[in-house]
Amino acid sequence: MFRIPVIRALVTRQVLLFTRNPVRGFELFFWPIVQLMVWGFVTVFLQEEGGEKISGFISFLVGAIILWDALFRSQQGVAISFLEDVWTRNLLNIFAAPIRMTEYLAASFSVGLLRVVITGVVLAVIARVGYAFDLFQFEWRLFLFYANLLMFGWSLGIVSVSMILRWGHAAESLAWAVPFMIQPFACVFYPVDKLPGWLQPVAEAIPAAHVFEGMRGALRGEDVAWGHLAAAAGLNVLYMVLAGLLFMRMLSIARERGLLVKAAST
Repeated sequence: MFRIPVIRALVTRQVLLFTRNPVRGFELFFWPIVQLMVWGFVTVFLQEEGGEKISGFISFLVGAIILWDALFRSQQGVAISFLEDVWTRNLLNIFAAPIRMTEYLAASFSVGLLRVVITGVVLAVIARVGYAFDLFQFEWRLFLFYANLLMFGWSLGIVSVSMILRWGHAAESLAWAVPFMIQPFACVFYPVDKLPGWLQPVAEAIPAAHVFEGMRGALRGEDVAWGHLAAAAGLNVLYMVLAGLLFMRMLSIARERGLLVKAAST
């Protein structure tokens, strides 16, 4: 069972880190806004040069950027929350306190959700004002898109934390690198069938690829892609279980070898 007060306290600590330090808040908004503006202006330019032939590209790319940010922010919520405890030398306090790992992960998931909500609202407003793109045109499907991307991002975050637990500071860069390792195969900006044939099964094994296929279908006015949504949900459940098992295994190794002390003291 989760103890809600414990989770709330852990989330409050992470929130205070952002509210007390404006630089952290700046970082939260700066990169997604810059990315949306750059890709948005590129698509506007291409649309003006290509005319009707590529008139729909701006919707595909702007929608993809906003949804990709949801995956990235949910992953960051888990990975960076853990690194904050490493950087502030609070990691040993967390593991010494009567906090269950399920509660620690639940708090990290909540932080990731907060990141996604905050940046999602900002990006939706910019997309509407700057590029006439209405994120809410997906209607109730938007919830399913976000839910699947959140779950996949959480799984990637757990994997990132597991690698950092096992290999320490040498693996910290994975907190940012892991999402971009899978981005080419997640087919964020192009359909799965544009990949080489031997890579398509890899893409089909990634939940995010099914979400982005469903997004493009919705923008083309197609019916709900139940097959893609079901595949994404099933894969997410599988990956969450596997990520959880990996985390418990790496945590056990870290405890046996004293790696937690090394990570917390350097």
